[in-house]
Amino acid sequence: MDAAEALFVVEDVHNFGADYDRTLMAWYRNFEAHWPTFKAQYGERFYRMWCYYLLSCAGAFRAREIHLWQLVMSKQGVLGGYHRVS
Repeated sequence: MDAAEALFVVEDVHNFGADYDRTLMAWYRNFEAHWPTFKAQYGERFYRMWCYYLLSCAGAFRAREIHLWQLVMSKQGVLGGYHRVS
């Protein structure tokens, strides 16, 4: 942030981490549902690694051990102020 503030106006900072668990779980369900269509191309090793990745990341977000930040910055400030869409 210190380096960015010298060049930009920080308009908004938002942590999506609390919601990202649900995103990863949706990706996991979608992956599981469609796995039979590309199983032969990628194999069981890929399946195990991808499931581990999605589920371990979901668990880390759920436990609030990792976070996903979005920063909105502008070069000279937003005229009238920045308004986040809810």
